[in-house]
Amino acid sequence: MPQMGESIAEGTLSKWLKKVGDEVKRDEPIFEISTDKVDAEIPAPAAGVLAEILVKEGETVAVQTVVARLETEKGAAIGTSAPPATSGVAGSEPTRAAKTEKKPGTSAPQREGTPAPVQPRQPTPAPAIAESHTGNGDSFEDRVRTKSSPLVRKIAAEHGVNIASLQGSGIAGRVTKRDIIGFIESGAPSPVAAPGLHGGVQSGGHALPLPQAWPGDVVEPMSKMRALISDHMVASRHTSAHVTSFIEIDFTRVARIRAKKRSEFDAATGQKLTYMPFIIKAVTQGIQAFPIMNSSVAGTNIIYRKQINIGIAVALDWGLIVPVIKRADDLSLSGLTRALNDLAARARAKKLSPEEVQEGTFTITNPGVFGSLMGTPIINQPQVAILGVGAIEKRPKVLPGADGEDTIAIRTCAYFSISFDHRVIDGAIADQFLAFVKKTIESFPETGL
Repeated sequence: MPQMGESIAEGTLSKWLKKVGDEVKRDEPIFEISTDKVDAEIPAPAAGVLAEILVKEGETVAVQTVVARLETEKGAAIGTSAPPATSGVAGSEPTRAAKTEKKPGTSAPQREGTPAPVQPRQPTPAPAIAESHTGNGDSFEDRVRTKSSPLVRKIAAEHGVNIASLQGSGIAGRVTKRDIIGFIESGAPSPVAAPGLHGGVQSGGHALPLPQAWPGDVVEPMSKMRALISDHMVASRHTSAHVTSFIEIDFTRVARIRAKKRSEFDAATGQKLTYMPFIIKAVTQGIQAFPIMNSSVAGTNIIYRKQINIGIAVALDWGLIVPVIKRADDLSLSGLTRALNDLAARARAKKLSPEEVQEGTFTITNPGVFGSLMGTPIINQPQVAILGVGAIEKRPKVLPGADGEDTIAIRTCAYFSISFDHRVIDGAIADQFLAFVKKTIESFPETGL
């Protein structure tokens, strides 16, 4: 299991792309993983034959755990009489396998050159619908889940604070002693537990009963990505004071610029000119005019981000991911187009690195591509605002005529929404930001390409 970023401690092996006995080439994708940051295809470290699969699909293991063994010697024998799960590797035969991180309750890894004893692998049962969490908070899984030290967890338990709903100032969002003490001293109400894989939905500190499957229903466990999305969305609702404002923007001018410059732009850049780069450019200028839109809340402090890193929500067949365009304010319209298309394509192909979905400071989601007119998106923590883009379509509009009389014209328009954290952003500021974005788009210069 590879280390896909400094803050990632485990990964779920979501799919094997090869089976035991298959030949693989160096750097050929061999399995897919899902982490709390990104889904990715993992290439083979060398050419050879897949001799043994040690971790089954759906299992979650710590980084550096050996998930399979690869025979790299040409013509090395693969046991055909034994089941695939017990196909061992002879002591004298070269293998490519990462060192296994020793965890409590597991046996020590075999020394190199010593055949591993054959042990049948028990099938992994599907997660129960209502799995109770009875750990004491000191297990590996709990440390990852709560991102805190035993001392911090003890303080939190004594004051009834749910650590999972706090935004820590430590590395990878880790909740520090200063964070928990600052939160307690602030007198803010303790956030309730978000729903996850360990129990029912919390409401007012009381667990609601989980729904039961009826005869004929189909029950399947959430994927790793879906479970994380679930946790993050509810935690965001409990963390930020969500308010949403709307505005209508006239894209007629931008539509004419696109129609006029499309062929020239395609020939010069090899990219298709869409509306989104215009929107990103307007948003970056709006953030420069209203820096609070590009901030984060750390207890009673506000962090004003100097970098403008725009996350773009990309819908996948198996969930949602938000790749980030770093320093978007430094890019031209063509640069934004290249970055946007590249990140979206690699997100759908599971080729993103963890760094490419981190350090976003403002997010844009575009449900309008599916025909949605408007929405109230949930803030992507630890950011304080998210912009929703509705369908861009032609509509009849009443406009003032040259003679002072009103006239009806066909205009290309869209509804934009901004969900913002009312703890630090007032409605007036959010509305002024939207108005700025509207004015920028409606007066976009043709030379802006």
